[in-house]
Amino acid sequence: MRTIKPDNRSHVSGKTSVRKSAANQSPPALPAPARDNSGLPPPVARALKKLGADLALARRRRRLTQASMAERIQTSVATLRRMEHGDERIPIGVIAQACLVLGELDKINNLLDTASDDIGLTLMNQQLPLRVRRKKRVTPESGAL
Repeated sequence: MRTIKPDNRSHVSGKTSVRKSAANQSPPALPAPARDNSGLPPPVARALKKLGADLALARRRRRLTQASMAERIQTSVATLRRMEHGDERIPIGVIAQACLVLGELDKINNLLDTASDDIGLTLMNQQLPLRVRRKKRVTPESGAL
């Protein structure tokens, strides 16, 4: 005995379909900005990948194995591998410990030094008053409360 498959065609008779004109349709949604699988903007993802690659290169130049480096920074080898691949879930403390082991902790100290923050200093200088006036003293004789 054979089974009959249902036909996918519409069996509506006597009705005509009304198409929406192009003017009535809403414009297509704008595409979202390109992002990595991680959900980070591409420049951030690239910077993390570069940081990871630089840490891996510095470790290899010092002839440290992943196991010995992981032991020195008090983490697992899997976490070290993720860090060297630029995983954004690695805590900043682990990265700082890696820099300490590699002798590069000063790079973190100077990461966003406020003395060399040109944008911040420019914004701060724009908000300075043109002149500074002495505040008037309030005395009981002046009638002010």
